[in-house]
Amino acid sequence: MKKIRVLVVGLGNMGLSHARAYQSISEFEIVGLCTRNIEAREDVKKAFPDIALFSDYAVALAATKPDAVSINTWPDTHAAYAKMAFNAGCHVFIEKPLADSVAEAQAIADLAEKANLKLVIGYILRVHPSWIKFVEVGKTLGKPLVMRMNLNQQSSGAQWQVHKHLMNSISPIVDCGVHYVDVMCQVTGARPVRVHAMGVRLTPEIKDSMYNYGHLQVTFDDGSIGWYEAGWGPMMSETAFFVKDMIGPKGSVSIAVEESKTASSDVDSHTKTNALRVHHAKLNGQGNFAAADDLIQMSDEPGHQELCNREQEIFRDAILHNRNLTAHVNDAINSLRIVLAADESVRTGQVVLL
Repeated sequence: MKKIRVLVVGLGNMGLSHARAYQSISEFEIVGLCTRNIEAREDVKKAFPDIALFSDYAVALAATKPDAVSINTWPDTHAAYAKMAFNAGCHVFIEKPLADSVAEAQAIADLAEKANLKLVIGYILRVHPSWIKFVEVGKTLGKPLVMRMNLNQQSSGAQWQVHKHLMNSISPIVDCGVHYVDVMCQVTGARPVRVHAMGVRLTPEIKDSMYNYGHLQVTFDDGSIGWYEAGWGPMMSETAFFVKDMIGPKGSVSIAVEESKTASSDVDSHTKTNALRVHHAKLNGQGNFAAADDLIQMSDEPGHQELCNREQEIFRDAILHNRNLTAHVNDAINSLRIVLAADESVRTGQVVLL
């Protein structure tokens, strides 16, 4: 069987993980690796011997003529790189966010559909069995729902440098928020109608127009509400940095983690669950709880690399079996619409109607 020839562009944490995933899946063949200053990347040369290396994406695309492109670069390049790949006849895997505007994201989706090419966006929580279960339980709690989520990251050293670079073009509530508002949309199955958000710049190390801490509130047309908080930097607290729960008339479900054993800078902690705690609201005749909480232990708890492998299994399957990805792409655009509305709300101080 002919292999899917893939060019990987962007070799940071996610890009390297996706490259390793392609390396481990027999149906893929990496034909090129591209990142700035590639000649200085001895780690890449050692891990991927005999693979063509490039520092210029356009040159790599023309030279390798791949079947697929994996885009894992800084967010402000995503839209342009995706368009170049589709115009070259390539399927695209792209890390979130898809673009920096809803209109541009829709244009990319339309281009993929017109060319009959596959577009998969890297929503890593959608392949995590514990998060799949979290969504499943959340749907049993009744309506309306209250959804509380955050991911604050205390960063220093190289990781703080990455965060500062990201904030040249994207805020924490946009970059990370797409994952968690996507979870909210999955659980409610409802239409978001308005968004309000606040943000604050806690460091002089980023530009005046950017903020490194923010939180948003989103209201859905079924009466459900969601809250999401994200902050990056050396000043962030490690207390309650990871809150993920949903509350409905019938009870609640929460992701249980031991923060005392987990650092917010640990990438595995961003998805790891340990267990789900399910609380039942029903009372007995004496006014006490009719049932004790359930603790669902999650035996299938993949790490970061395994999650990336699972994402690329979906990409492979979509290409080889011509899967219809319309719902996947529309969901990605919907979550992007919410977080970009939140960003607008931070900057204008106004509630944004969707």
